[in-house]
Amino acid sequence: MTKPDDASKRLRPLSEVESIPQAGIEAATAVMRSGQLFRYGEFGSDGQPAARLEEEFAAHIASRYAVAVNSGGGAMFLALRALGVGPGDRVLTNAFTLAPVPGAIAHANAEPVMVECTPDLKTDVADLEAKVRESGARIFLLSHMRGHISDMDAVREVCGRHGVTLVEDCAHTLEACWNGVPTGRLGEIGCFSFQSFKHMNAGEGGMLVTDDPDIAARAILLSGSYMLHLQHGARPDAAVFERHTYTTPNLSMRMSNLAAAVLRPQIPLLPERAATWRRLHDVIGDLLDGVEGVTRPVRHPREDYVCNAIQFFVEDLDPGRMTAFLNRCAEEGVPVKWFGAAEPVGFTSTYRSWRYVGELPDLPATDRTLRCLCDMRIPLGLTDTECRTSVSTIDRALQDVRSSSRVSSPR
Repeated sequence: MTKPDDASKRLRPLSEVESIPQAGIEAATAVMRSGQLFRYGEFGSDGQPAARLEEEFAAHIASRYAVAVNSGGGAMFLALRALGVGPGDRVLTNAFTLAPVPGAIAHANAEPVMVECTPDLKTDVADLEAKVRESGARIFLLSHMRGHISDMDAVREVCGRHGVTLVEDCAHTLEACWNGVPTGRLGEIGCFSFQSFKHMNAGEGGMLVTDDPDIAARAILLSGSYMLHLQHGARPDAAVFERHTYTTPNLSMRMSNLAAAVLRPQIPLLPERAATWRRLHDVIGDLLDGVEGVTRPVRHPREDYVCNAIQFFVEDLDPGRMTAFLNRCAEEGVPVKWFGAAEPVGFTSTYRSWRYVGELPDLPATDRTLRCLCDMRIPLGLTDTECRTSVSTIDRALQDVRSSSRVSSPR
């Protein structure tokens, strides 16, 4: 059995986030010197960072319209409101996701309808169809959770056949594609997050993209444009806003010029970042495949993934031994998250913790999948040596826990 050495002391923190490029620091400094942190100018705002970010992001993802907002969760909420979701409506969503997704549905005073996930962390399309029929829901807020893209051909076919509008949560899939089409462009609306642990880092921020002019106009008005909506960079024509101006509330969910200034220089870096994350994911994945008792989700050949975290299953550990395994990993500098815990920890929770949605559904397939699902972040600067150190730490911790269990078990 391998023994611990001081390698873990040389392992960078897996909570490390991407630093702001120098151009972003300089742009943010210029905004602070000007004092124009608010995205709108009463006498015009030509060249303001938020409007330019919308133009550049829309061009990058090949979308007609883009709306910069305060967070990824805010983008999802505004997407639902722009589609007319209100109190008592039902919205389909993944059972395997993070709290901001059902949170956006709750924010709209709607009711989440949880769809089962498969053993490979994808949408169970058969359950999706059954839930569409049972619930009558007409919107599917699909989370590409942890960078796993469902069979989008099958999902879109079900949605199209039943008249269900597809909204994508792409917080974990910026630059990822399904069959060559970027996520965010597979449904009616795409929602992105720029929180520090995402592919672009503004600390907080989000983007909504769509090709529908009425959705875009409503989202801009809802985000809090006052009567300054024509200062947006990738927007519909003025005539579209006239249809919605007096019936759409201002919900004050704008992005600031400061966040936009930090983000703009990161757009050209996305292809290189994506390639690096994909390579690191595959290096770690290949190493994990050699660890006894560890398996990984299978990816669809049409899925071009970009992941800044990796997921794996640890079989045959009860909750006590799983906790011991996680503790040993953490002690050696490799924090591993577990989706099967009874209580939420940090950012990680499951549908059983979201009691505000009402009566919790019975989702046995999702429960089986999450029971032994683990997750490890992948900092962009991780070296191959650090990849090996991380996986050897996981291997050693797992084998030690199993060995201790065998020794202590009664004969």
